[in-house]
Amino acid sequence: MDGFKSWLIGWIGYFTINIIGRTIRWQSEGDLYLDEIYKSGKRAIFTFWHGRIFPATYYWRDRGIVVMTSMNRDGDAIAQCIQRFGYGAARGSSSRGGFRALVEMAREIRRGRDCAFTIDGPRGPKYIAKQGPVLLAFKTGAAIFCFHISMKHRIQLKSWDDFQIPLPFTPALVLKSEPIWVPPDSSEAHLRDLHQQMQATLDKLRVEGDSRW
Repeated sequence: MDGFKSWLIGWIGYFTINIIGRTIRWQSEGDLYLDEIYKSGKRAIFTFWHGRIFPATYYWRDRGIVVMTSMNRDGDAIAQCIQRFGYGAARGSSSRGGFRALVEMAREIRRGRDCAFTIDGPRGPKYIAKQGPVLLAFKTGAAIFCFHISMKHRIQLKSWDDFQIPLPFTPALVLKSEPIWVPPDSSEAHLRDLHQQMQATLDKLRVEGDSRW
């Protein structure tokens, strides 16, 4: 029964995101930063807040990005949904199966695919970035690519992550930041500094983007 529920929720999520996503009026700033990563011959580690899964799933669809999704029932439904948008799913989280998922993501990066983290997931704390992208960048040479999506008209749920559902035809702003590179010879102290840089970047994008509306 659990498998059927995940399948059903996955399909409902797919249809809802697809129908509303088609109507969103997208604006973006910072496109050159992702181009910069690809021109260097490296891959990107997409990093964003859990509460913006809905618009991000549609915006970055059909790129083959591998996303870390938790191993609980919620993660099953999310994996069912995002795979229909052309994503891969590496199953694991900061609390369960995380190391195995990081190994899988590193393997996919070496095969030429990008990866992504909902960086305060799967259960929070809200807007506190975990260290997964820094460790993955350290191991693979891929660049951390932070972004944030702000929507003018949306429904905000009373959930731990401030989950937002865009209303049809809303303007939405996608803010993208310059890449964060993690040198392969980084010390532990440098890795901590880069983790703080990633946190500060995501905070800045959220405040700047949400203040536009």
